Amino acid sequence: MTLDPFQLPESLNLAEVFLFQQARRRPQAPALYFEGEVITYGQLAEATNRATAVLKGLGLELEQRVLLMLPDVPQFASAWFAAVKAGGVVSAVNPQLKADEVTYYLNYTRAKVLVTDAATVPTVDAVRGQCPYLRHVLVVGAPGRHLSYDDELAKVTPDESFAPTHRDDACVWLYTSGSTGFPKAAVHKQHDFVFNALTYGLPVMGLGPTDVGLSVPRLAFGYALGTNLLFPLLAGGAAVLFKEKPTPEALFPLFQRYRPTVLTAVPTALNQLLNAPGVEQVDFSSLRLAVSAGEALPAELYARWKKVTGVEVLDGIGSAEMFHIFITNRLGDVKLGSLGKVVGGYRAKVCDDEGRELPRGEVGTLWVSGDSMALEYWQQHEKSKATFRGDWCVSADKFQQDDEGYYFFCGRGDDMLKVSGKWLSPVEVENALLQHPAVREAAVIGFKDADGLEKPKAFVAVHPGQTADEALSEALKAHVRSSLAPFKAPREVVFVDALPRSDRGKVLKTALRG
Repeated sequence: MTLDPFQLPESLNLAEVFLFQQARRRPQAPALYFEGEVITYGQLAEATNRATAVLKGLGLELEQRVLLMLPDVPQFASAWFAAVKAGGVVSAVNPQLKADEVTYYLNYTRAKVLVTDAATVPTVDAVRGQCPYLRHVLVVGAPGRHLSYDDELAKVTPDESFAPTHRDDACVWLYTSGSTGFPKAAVHKQHDFVFNALTYGLPVMGLGPTDVGLSVPRLAFGYALGTNLLFPLLAGGAAVLFKEKPTPEALFPLFQRYRPTVLTAVPTALNQLLNAPGVEQVDFSSLRLAVSAGEALPAELYARWKKVTGVEVLDGIGSAEMFHIFITNRLGDVKLGSLGKVVGGYRAKVCDDEGRELPRGEVGTLWVSGDSMALEYWQQHEKSKATFRGDWCVSADKFQQDDEGYYFFCGRGDDMLKVSGKWLSPVEVENALLQHPAVREAAVIGFKDADGLEKPKAFVAVHPGQTADEALSEALKAHVRSSLAPFKAPREVVFVDALPRSDRGKVLKTALRG
């Protein structure tokens, strides 16, 4: 079935589109690689049909929610596809959560079924009494007193049926980054994922049957869910999964073993790979592409990555509200420091506080429109009205667009600084600091000086062997003044061992503000 992203059929199920079409055509082709095992399309489809039977046997009905709290293992894929195949609404969260976070997600989703792994069971058991909606726990690995996911799948007859889902049915919740309080869920429809896959995933990434994906971000996040599961499978390719923490030490052997062609990353991860011992011995020659999102990619880091690996990086921006990337650089069309141009099928504009589009070159709020936009934030009516305005999603990000149509990220709205009566983008100062040879990581926030005026403050982690002292602090200030307007130079420099980051790899500037 050939799909037109602008004329999708009313009857639509994500499991059918992303998995079963390929499973019928190429059942013996590799779909997933995991710990030396090859899972074919036929095997993944079989596991999904069995998981569908298990979920329905536990009472899952149309539109009921299933929560996944799993590392990147094959069971994540079969459980995710089974939930949507059965007509449920699936959401996934980081398995390494604290007890209060587990309680929050179980009660917020009101999930009757949780699929998790053995390492998480003690936390789930500790909060079970506070989660009245949870009925069943399926565990990958040693289940304890719960149901074993794999054993339950082995017992049942595969259920090959598809729920009669509509293209506009809610089917997936994706969570915001949660910069304030617990994350909120953006409620997505069946067709959102197909639309983005057909406008960004396949045409921009150029995915095909010979591609093998490898991802630093985990499948619980929409970014990796797209680039390292849904998009490769739709193209007939394969994805490498691994459950360990995505450190350079874990990733380097996977390049050798599986020869991936596409790397999904964030700037922090690219920096860590480049700074890791032994990177000079890693063979990156199988890679044809790296994609980066989550935070702006500094030009200095892009240049260093290209020099060491020879691999192009396509920096882009997506969001939980839009599912995936909607502005990106492209192969043969990369403008350093920018996030590229709008993806086909999407529209974007830079607006003032009243929603009026600004002239190119001026800094304002990014508005984006496209047919992968979420319906709402769950249980956040007022916030939903402020964000989802007709065809447009109003982001929290400040951007400017140049005369050629390239978009430049200036910072989140609450990160922008007004210094000496002029707007200052922390990203610009951070990029300047990163060009100093002593600097490994940098983040810039605002602080009030003795006169109550806002000034920039830099938090800096230095490379091994560098001395973090007053002399370096003054040198860094002078370095920024030499490349930017003097008012943009940090008034204070605080040296840290490492910047605090979220599980998505984003710098937690709220923690730096104290």
